[in-house]
Amino acid sequence: MRSLKDVKFLVTAALLAALTCIATMVIKVPTPTLGYVHPGDGLVLLCGLILGPVYGPLAAGIGSAMADLLSGYVIWAPGTFVIKAFTAMTAAHVYSALKKLLKEKAEYGVIAGCGAAGEALMVFGYFLYNILVISFTNASFDRAGIAAAAAESAAEIPFNIVQGVLGIAIAVLLIPVLKMVPDIRRWMVPSSGRMDEKLG
Repeated sequence: MRSLKDVKFLVTAALLAALTCIATMVIKVPTPTLGYVHPGDGLVLLCGLILGPVYGPLAAGIGSAMADLLSGYVIWAPGTFVIKAFTAMTAAHVYSALKKLLKEKAEYGVIAGCGAAGEALMVFGYFLYNILVISFTNASFDRAGIAAAAAESAAEIPFNIVQGVLGIAIAVLLIPVLKMVPDIRRWMVPSSGRMDEKLG
């Protein structure tokens, strides 16, 4: 019985990683800064909230990085993996803390709160990574070059905020529905984050 539960959990993790990749690749709105806004962050948050702070970040990071690789944004893939993994991990930890504190109260507020924490990290993470990529591309690592890269990277912040808000809205809408599935509801019970608490 335990092995069946393990298989269901791992299959769900793989499915969420694939859906994260698809949601990131298929629906893209280009931005003036040569990036794009997509609904994939909603799936990143679902990974963290459903799978927890260990498997959730792996699924979110792999799915998001695969989208970059398959879309030709190869240079962004390493940063995307780390940033999206930490976005999911942050959301999972904040969700667990808030649920222990509030129990079943303010479910939508809890989801929005943990989503906001995760997406704030996403915005900051991409701001820093953009600076690194721009500086590397321009081969300019002096003070003036980094300042110019920071200014260019800052132009992307509003679009990342929009993407984060869209992701939070998706999570707020879908989590209450998905929690109607018994296994998902059980996986979302706050825990210490140990791997064996999710498997089995």
